[in-house]
Amino acid sequence: MLNVTDIQNILPHRYPFLLVDKILEMEEGKSIKGIKNVTMNEQFFQGHFPGKPIMPGVLITEALAQVGAVLLLGMEENKGKIGVFTGINNFKFRRQVVPGDVLELNAELITYRHGMGKANVKATVDGQVAAMGEISFAVIDR
Repeated sequence: MLNVTDIQNILPHRYPFLLVDKILEMEEGKSIKGIKNVTMNEQFFQGHFPGKPIMPGVLITEALAQVGAVLLLGMEENKGKIGVFTGINNFKFRRQVVPGDVLELNAELITYRHGMGKANVKATVDGQVAAMGEISFAVIDR
């Protein structure tokens, strides 16, 4: 299990753009599970949407990518590097994410070779799928 301080030692992201609060499980080079506690204090709720706050889908996608990056950057060969998006495929948004939700973020590595890879990702709230799809990425030197 990794807390937010541990995550900051792996990812270059900082407030307000660090969207992962905790890593619950990780099988090195295979899969990972993290969480994002969604609170009314999030800056994006000021404009999306006042009176009916909904977490933007692009930020759910980013949170999934950050969990995937922790999985990749936790591999010995990638320590000290950064992960960048190269693509997103077949993304579906199934449920709104609102303040008070705990967003469970899962990633499972499909392929990884020579610093390039793909992962299946899924975000759920109370067991219901909020978003799912496939992300592509590259691991590069800082």
